Amino acid sequence: MSDVKFKGKVWVIVDKNGKLIEDIDTDQIYHNAYLHITDINEMGKYAFGNLEGWHDFPQKAQPGDIIFAGRNFGAGSSRQHAVDCFKALGISLIAAESFGAIYKRNAINSGMPILEIPGLSKLVEEGKFATGDEVEIDFIEGKIKNLTKGIEIQAKKPSKVQIDIYLAGDIFKYGRAIAKN
Repeated sequence: MSDVKFKGKVWVIVDKNGKLIEDIDTDQIYHNAYLHITDINEMGKYAFGNLEGWHDFPQKAQPGDIIFAGRNFGAGSSRQHAVDCFKALGISLIAAESFGAIYKRNAINSGMPILEIPGLSKLVEEGKFATGDEVEIDFIEGKIKNLTKGIEIQAKKPSKVQIDIYLAGDIFKYGRAIAKN
């Protein structure tokens, strides 16, 4: 069974003015120049390679780290690489104000835990979350504790099917489990 509680350092994806970056598209997450790479383990080094100010993210991120991003994270194409590059780095969870529809479905189907946090931009502007803060997240309940700053917030809870797919490992394992029943 997969872990449903995560604890790690958060990366708040902000611009040079400290504002959450909105509409980060899949080309900014994983440039199309690297789509020929099919080994997931090799994809991590290209994460955010086309996002201004974040080119060195793969060298700094550590397994277990958590990403906080702005509205419409993963907009654009359906490239699975944009999810897999974070899995390759060992990113344990991605939270965003909202996700692009295709990205959201790709992440859920591949068993990548994602959470939506309405109002995240305001929380970042108020200084309630910053890169380097240690957070603890209960994925099933959507509860997020900033251990560094001593605050707790409620994210949008994931759907039952999202939880079931995550616990199974991915959509294929989930489908096989259902077929057995």
